[in-house]
Amino acid sequence: MLAAPKAAGEELLTRLNQARQRSDELFAIVRPDSLYERPIPERHRIVFYIGHLEAFDWNLLCGRIIDQTAFDPELDHLFAFGIDPVDGSLPTDQPSDWPSIEGVRRYVKRVRASLDSALAKASSHASPELYSQLLNVGIEHRLMHAETLAYMLHQLSPDRKIAVKSELEAVVPPVAPTMITIPAGPVTLGLRRADQHLFGWDNEYEAHQVNVPAFAIDKYKITNRQFLEFLNAGAYDEPVLWTAADWQWRKQQDITCPVFWRKAGEGWLYRTMFGEIPLPLEWPVYVSHAEASAYARWARKSLPTEAQWQRAAYGGANADEKPNTQLAGNFDFQRWDPVPVGASRQSVSPLGVSGMFGNGWEWTSTVFAPFAGFEPFSFYPGYSANFFDGQHYVMKGGSARTAACMLRPSFRNWFQPHYQYVYSGFRCVTN
Repeated sequence: MLAAPKAAGEELLTRLNQARQRSDELFAIVRPDSLYERPIPERHRIVFYIGHLEAFDWNLLCGRIIDQTAFDPELDHLFAFGIDPVDGSLPTDQPSDWPSIEGVRRYVKRVRASLDSALAKASSHASPELYSQLLNVGIEHRLMHAETLAYMLHQLSPDRKIAVKSELEAVVPPVAPTMITIPAGPVTLGLRRADQHLFGWDNEYEAHQVNVPAFAIDKYKITNRQFLEFLNAGAYDEPVLWTAADWQWRKQQDITCPVFWRKAGEGWLYRTMFGEIPLPLEWPVYVSHAEASAYARWARKSLPTEAQWQRAAYGGANADEKPNTQLAGNFDFQRWDPVPVGASRQSVSPLGVSGMFGNGWEWTSTVFAPFAGFEPFSFYPGYSANFFDGQHYVMKGGSARTAACMLRPSFRNWFQPHYQYVYSGFRCVTN
């Protein structure tokens, strides 16, 4: 049953404020003179995202559950879409093309004040279902950006950031690579529309059952140590291990190692959020789908399908369960970086697979596509549908910077195969 509108509204507004704190904390680690930087060539400048999160909420909620007219249509539009190149090439805008940071912050402050006042009133008269759905969209959209901003800022030079202390990490011995046999059985993918008390994005519907044949899967995510063996074996120079498109990308972009790694003399350094350290061999490797697929071929294995991953993680548990925030794992903004795959904080699935929640998303071999019965959100029709292009792959699990609410079994993430920056690792399967 839905909670009473007032109680539900208060809880959602509390969650919205907590999500705002997450995004504010991220922007606070960027030095003021670096807010117009572009750490990743394909992304907007940092200043865009400061305004975007409020513009998204404003554009989403106005006229739907709050009756308020725009007070700055120009900024509402600018921070909804940014300044995109017209020919599909990389962005070429300059810092001078954007408003001053003082003007952006005034916009943010004004939007938040107006929304907070209007939302407090709307919770008592708006449709409870629509109010809950739109507030959840706003909250999770912001939390998704809190993660994408983290990996974007990860690529920003350390001297342009204000370092934040993180807890010391216990020394963990290496784990022995092991495969777990997963017996044949059913698994549920997606959410049921009948369960109106649960929030899901449009691509999470409609729930359906898949029968998964028996297979074996790596107990742990592939580590930097294992991936270094692949690299040292010369696999980046073996076209037979790559698809034609992946090989072309690797050659044209001169990709010779994970983007988080840097060669230093005879060894390797690893880019953490706030500096470089010797390559932590027991951390999960973060790579593109193309690199993960090449490793799997080199190991004479493959990446799991979405259904296989789901079966290994839940052992046939119903996908309409509520998110289990009691799971052990490195997620919900606990740390800036991964922990060893054998760390004690990792949870173990009912079928014995370790660390499937947090510490790095996991690539699957499944192309991102709609489930049968898919219906786009009327208020956000392109959220998923714009990416049903055969060029994106499903990721499951979550990273250290993934909010706990998005650890629900039905949640699906997706990226293009040549995108290296995301906090995503992988494990392999044999059939």
